Amino acid sequence: MEMKIKGAIFDLDGTLLDSMWVWEKVDADFLGGRGFEVPPDYQKAIAAMGFRETASYTIERFRLKEREDDIIREWNDMAARTYHEEVAVKPYVRELLEQMAGEGIRLGVATASYATLFEDCLKRNEIYSYFQAFTETKEVARGKGFPDIYIRAAEKIGCAPEECVVFEDLHQGIMAANEAGFYTVGVYEDKLAYSWGDIVRDADLAIRGFDELLLDVT
Repeated sequence: MEMKIKGAIFDLDGTLLDSMWVWEKVDADFLGGRGFEVPPDYQKAIAAMGFRETASYTIERFRLKEREDDIIREWNDMAARTYHEEVAVKPYVRELLEQMAGEGIRLGVATASYATLFEDCLKRNEIYSYFQAFTETKEVARGKGFPDIYIRAAEKIGCAPEECVVFEDLHQGIMAANEAGFYTVGVYEDKLAYSWGDIVRDADLAIRGFDELLLDVT
């Protein structure tokens, strides 16, 4: 990356963390336990939503007689053990974060997840301490289809959008960050391969792996 930046904001699931498979299993188990199969378009429909928006959408779509808070709690409980014990970072994540931190770049996270899931996971994978701030979609009014969370994350690390790069695997997130004036890097994720062409077209830079950004890869 040739541009000089002061801050970098990372998505977690599918970008830094190899965790998309966890949510596929949660969706299958949650809906299966209620007598439904996961519709082919379900994961794409909820991709840019935060937890509460996803819960509301799920209740309405499947006509569930349940409360949003109860559904969110169940999803968190279903995913917690896997995040705490199994979810790993993607290749070259630690090396990139170390390189950026060494260059004085301030690092933040913008995620639809909850700290109760990701904090222990990031600590176990020894990358938690690289970040100055964490921002969750529940802190802003709208999900990742809008720039709110990226703007808030930039504020937390003391940078303006034009001084920051956003790393995202979600096309809607790339478009939202573009709208706010961030430099955007689209990161390939197998589970979102259907949108890779859109990401390549719309991101300022598209990468298949973080090794593409390292100064030296041994």
